[in-house]
Amino acid sequence: MKDVYAALLLHKAGQPINESNVSKVLTAAGVQEDATKIKALCVALDGVNIEDALKQAAVVAAAPVAGAGAAAPQEKKEEVSEEKKEEDAAAGLASLFG
Repeated sequence: MKDVYAALLLHKAGQPINESNVSKVLTAAGVQEDATKIKALCVALDGVNIEDALKQAAVVAAAPVAGAGAAAPQEKKEEVSEEKKEEDAAAGLASLFG
């Protein structure tokens, strides 16, 4: 993931995303990354319009935010389940000392 961040930094700075530049950014940040990972990233990004990819990623990431309120009832149900489990466990313990 660090190599992806380095590539994004290079893109934002208007620098070419190549093995040498990604390595330099990572080295400057004090990160030691495997050269094969850097090479694979550079090959994967060859010919990719990073601006378009970032816009698409922002749209995909924004979609779950709209449905975030739907998760609240499920969380509430899980809390109730945990409380019920604790009550059942306490009842079981009470029967031991009966």
